[in-house]
Order: sequence, then C-alpha cells, then structure tokens
Amino acid sequence: MKTAIVYYSAHHGNTKKLVEAVAQGRDVTLIDALAVKTADLSGYELIGFASGIYFGKFHQSVLEFAKNNLPEDKKVFFLSTYGGSSNTRAIEEAVKAKSAQIVGRFGCKGYDTFGPFKLVGGIAKGRPDEADLKNACDFFDGLQ
Repeated sequence: MKTAIVYYSAHHGNTKKLVEAVAQGRDVTLIDALAVKTADLSGYELIGFASGIYFGKFHQSVLEFAKNNLPEDKKVFFLSTYGGSSNTRAIEEAVKAKSAQIVGRFGCKGYDTFGPFKLVGGIAKGRPDEADLKNACDFFDGLQ
C-alpha cells in the first residue's frame, strides 16, 4: 500500500528514528513537515502523521500540514513519541475535518530533556529503543 508519513522531529530525533524504521524496506515516502509546506497526497492510499508531543499535542507544523494538504476521505494513522503521555486529540480533529478514516495510533516513550527534565538529565533515556522500533513496524504492518 503506497504510504506517506508526514513528520516533525527535533531535539533528540526520537520521531525521526520511528518513521525511518517504519519506512525501511517498505513503500513509504517520508515528508518533513518543517521543510515541505505543501505536497500532493492524493496518490497515497495511507497517510501517517508523526510527531513528538509538545504541550499536549502534535507539533504545529504537522497540524498545519494536515489542515492544508490532506485530501478528503483518506485512511490516516498516527505515530508519536513523548516524555509524558501521548495525545492525538488536536491532530484527530484536523483529519476528521477532512472526512478521514483513522485506522490506528502508535505511541512510545522518547528521550525528553524539556524544561525541568533537563535538570535531572532527562527522562526516558535510550528511547525509542529497538523494542519500540519493532513495535512501531509491527503496528504499521498490521495496517496493511
């Protein structure tokens, strides 16, 4: 199934590790939402949105990309990394406005040194780890 994953990854590259693992050896196009503002996604059967969780939501660049570029009636999934907990509410609202069908969500811990976590050397060190990457790939393969 021809798939695009629109992602944003900063700080420690947690989300990039996840999307690169999923894309490896599969028919997946990766689109960096910070570098690419517009793209024609109409030729993709499955579209993923991936981000770290920032203040309880996906990064603004991914949210804006979804609002501006997601075609109507597509199958959509979410990938996220987080220090605290996952939250897909804002991105779900954006894709539901396009009559998208949400087919799955995957999230895992990611190394986080934001704010007070920096004082203690961060949390979730070493994450996402090999088990997280395998679980993300298994999740994606289950969507096919």
